[in-house]
Amino acid sequence: MNRPNLKPIDRIAKDLGIHAKYLELYGDHKAKISLDLLGGLKSAKKGKYIVVTGITPTHLGEGKTVTTIGLAMALSKGKEKAVVCIREPSVGPFFGVKGGGVGGGRCEVLPANDISLHLTGDIHAVSAAHNLCAAFIDNHLFHGNRLGIDKAKIFWKRVVDINDRALRSVRIGLGGGVNGIERDTRFDITAASELMAILALSESIADMRQRIGRIVIGLTKNGKPVTCEDLKCAGAMAALLTDALKPNLVQTTEGTPCFIHTGPFANITHGNSSILADRIALPLADYVVTEAGFGADCGLEKFIDIKCRASGLKPFVVVLVASIRALKIHSGIYKMVVGRSLDKEIMGENLDAVETGCSNLEKQIENVRAFDLPCVVAVNKFPTDTARELAMVKSKALEAGAFACEVSDMYKRGSEGGRDIAEAVKAACRTNNHFKFLYPLDIPIKKKILVIATKIYGAKDVRYEPDAEKDIAIFEKSGFGDLPVCMAKTHLSLSHDPLLKGAPRNFTLPVREVRPSIGAGFVYAICGKTLTMPALPSRPVGEKIDIDSKGRMIYVR
Repeated sequence: MNRPNLKPIDRIAKDLGIHAKYLELYGDHKAKISLDLLGGLKSAKKGKYIVVTGITPTHLGEGKTVTTIGLAMALSKGKEKAVVCIREPSVGPFFGVKGGGVGGGRCEVLPANDISLHLTGDIHAVSAAHNLCAAFIDNHLFHGNRLGIDKAKIFWKRVVDINDRALRSVRIGLGGGVNGIERDTRFDITAASELMAILALSESIADMRQRIGRIVIGLTKNGKPVTCEDLKCAGAMAALLTDALKPNLVQTTEGTPCFIHTGPFANITHGNSSILADRIALPLADYVVTEAGFGADCGLEKFIDIKCRASGLKPFVVVLVASIRALKIHSGIYKMVVGRSLDKEIMGENLDAVETGCSNLEKQIENVRAFDLPCVVAVNKFPTDTARELAMVKSKALEAGAFACEVSDMYKRGSEGGRDIAEAVKAACRTNNHFKFLYPLDIPIKKKILVIATKIYGAKDVRYEPDAEKDIAIFEKSGFGDLPVCMAKTHLSLSHDPLLKGAPRNFTLPVREVRPSIGAGFVYAICGKTLTMPALPSRPVGEKIDIDSKGRMIYVR
């Protein structure tokens, strides 16, 4: 909820060293940062780059955003400065299952309601630019299809920032004639748009414009890629996104600066906030704490193999968030159903369940270590956790190769509850690491997918559907084979199957199709039944949201 003790955002910016001329104010507590600021930061010394990820999450979330925010607040105590860099929440999940994406308890970014709803309109700009391209495609088909686009091979769909299962498969242009060309298509959620990934990975306005021009919207009947530049809509799309490219500045509950910018999902796209936010933050702070979405198998792998390749930035430390309740669920003993209360038995001490579930923690530590980075485990504390359960997790984490494992009580105590984590992170920053990527770019697409599947997920092999085989052949023939691969799979398991908990081994990963995100700079593989349009549950969170007499958002019982 909004807090009455927020500092004016121009004060937050001034304390961070940002001159007022670089601020574009959105009221008293939000601002965009002009990209002109980057020119004066090129020669400045950069702070330590820290990325927060997690074990395989449950539907409830395990406190990764709380830890990201709280760690930055804890690192800010004393003479040193820290900045948070996180993604913008999508309205779809906000009204669906997840609720807000701004942290919680004493570790939130504020003003929370504004951020959870519209912030400064960036996501709406992505929707508009994306759907403008879709309109250009269908208009081109209607007016004779000069480019010879194969309407059965149009990759570019439409988007909306709402969870809506009814839009997963649609037919447009019904009736033909003045209504356009009839064809089958679908809607994706806006966070899955390639434009969202482009915003997150662009280095400048010029870079963004070039990336949009390279977007492959489909193929001709001869298998030749058709781009936004070919359609002559790239310039108009870029015009809609120039303001959205500027990072947004807000603050935490303790007044720590936070850049919140772009919101690509980690199970569908690359799951990380923008390169521009990081590049602005690093010269201004001693520590920059960013978050990679979902588990280390999803957001962290993409953070390194996609985002770090694009930015040239290298992290110092990975913080891996775990919770006792998630580890118990990964034991397979307890079941969790969306919309239902947790099994009461999960609240009691069960060392056997914790020990079995630690297989997931151990595998995710192994995944962090695959990049030769130190791993600090943060166990997000809940009131029902027992001392023996916490001690067991610490022992297992250290045995698995974690640099340190500390209990986090940031939700309840703010920065005070993250002091031990902060000290462990500082110590890890002083060590030498030999950061490396998981795979080289000059190997075939299938080889990259196999490396990710076997080394990160624990699979024994990969199986390709016929459409995926055709897609890979086309993309490699078109010269896209040297791009990184973005894996689209469930976030609820290391595998493609959300019901496989713990650390499944020796499964075969199914790849249904491979899609191009050439403007963003990768191709992405759709694994199993992964959907690019989420759905609402039987009791959406939106049922609990209303407004008061002054138009302020409130939660109702």
